[in-house]
Amino acid sequence: MNQVRIQQWVVVTASVLFVLKLIAYILTHSVSILTDALESIVNLVAGFIGLYSLHLSAKPRDANHPYGHGKAEFISAAIEGTLIGIAGILIIYEACKQLIHPKALHQLDTGIYLVSATAIVNYFMGGICIRQGKKLHSPALVASGRHLQTDTLTTAGIVAGLLLLYFTNIQWIDSAVAAIFGFIILFTSWKILRSSIAGIMDEADMELLNEMIGKLEKNRSRNWVDLHNLRVIKYGSILHLDCHLTVPWYFNVHESHREIEALSGIVRKEYGESLELFVHSDGCLPAQCPICIKQDCGVRQHDFVKAVEWKPENVLSNEKHSL
Repeated sequence: MNQVRIQQWVVVTASVLFVLKLIAYILTHSVSILTDALESIVNLVAGFIGLYSLHLSAKPRDANHPYGHGKAEFISAAIEGTLIGIAGILIIYEACKQLIHPKALHQLDTGIYLVSATAIVNYFMGGICIRQGKKLHSPALVASGRHLQTDTLTTAGIVAGLLLLYFTNIQWIDSAVAAIFGFIILFTSWKILRSSIAGIMDEADMELLNEMIGKLEKNRSRNWVDLHNLRVIKYGSILHLDCHLTVPWYFNVHESHREIEALSGIVRKEYGESLELFVHSDGCLPAQCPICIKQDCGVRQHDFVKAVEWKPENVLSNEKHSL
């Protein structure tokens, strides 16, 4: 199932769940259920925005967008985070208004059943979005999935509050529950915005870099003297990787290219074919002989001492490795 198809299902699901929550609110007049309904409006709008961004990011690169259109997914996630924040503010406002001017509640049992059903559907749809989003390296899908699962947690809390209200008949519980989850939604908004801005600003993803460096160290070739100046940039589902690979100085162009292809193969195996790799090959220096693990080197000028383990502090540096 591709990104666009998943996002289409998100939009359809959000539409159906919004109608169910709206019915529940009309029946009950509960501001807690209104909280859920307002967030579903955000789900619906964000679903359409996410669908468009995935359509746009899937377009091939062109003369005006040489790195493709993948940044559209980060913009989509940022808009979604903003909408979630607006919903959180509106929820807190409605909760305060209901607390000051309370309304009589009706048919809470029916409202609880309807809202509980939407929580179950949201949880499973969110899980699908997160799994597929990580698999396809799609921040828009991951953002949608997290939003849906946050909506599930919000709904679960609201249902718990409604059950407490149903059995105790303490009216202010409805407003208190809505206000609490309004603040939770605001926090979720901040996290999504923070992640989106990091992507737009090409902030280094240290988790990804640590994982990638570990994979390359584990599968290191004896012809790779060092790896440095490594950078990874995300453009939607596409990873752009730049690095300098140091190989024996006497390798010809074809031999150096084979080493680059071997490195590329390791990265593609782990992170998929949606990868652009730009590798600059360097020739080794005599000062690097003590760290070179190539046993059959006929021009070695110094005895081997020990290998330098590849870690973020040396692989991300612009300096060649040495003791």
